[in-house]
Amino acid sequence: MSAPASPEQAPAQPRNPLHGLTLEAILNQLVAQYGWDGLGERVPVRCFISEPSIASSLKFLRKTPWARDKVESLYLFMLREARRSGGPSSRP
Repeated sequence: MSAPASPEQAPAQPRNPLHGLTLEAILNQLVAQYGWDGLGERVPVRCFISEPSIASSLKFLRKTPWARDKVESLYLFMLREARRSGGPSSRP
């Protein structure tokens, strides 16, 4: 019987595409894929539409769980679409 994982030692998540990615990395990849205009259309929040920047978007997303969930969902959708089209993986 193995010992339970301590809080410092999170279990490995090999099937989770978000594991090990920072919110900043996800946001940078979404902006590279869709641009700020496209991102604002897909997730209509002011930080993507009015004077967008990585810093202001990160600040908002860290304080707003529902918006972060939408951004993470869009990132997962982008990965699925890239896999379906046979394109290169978007993950660094």
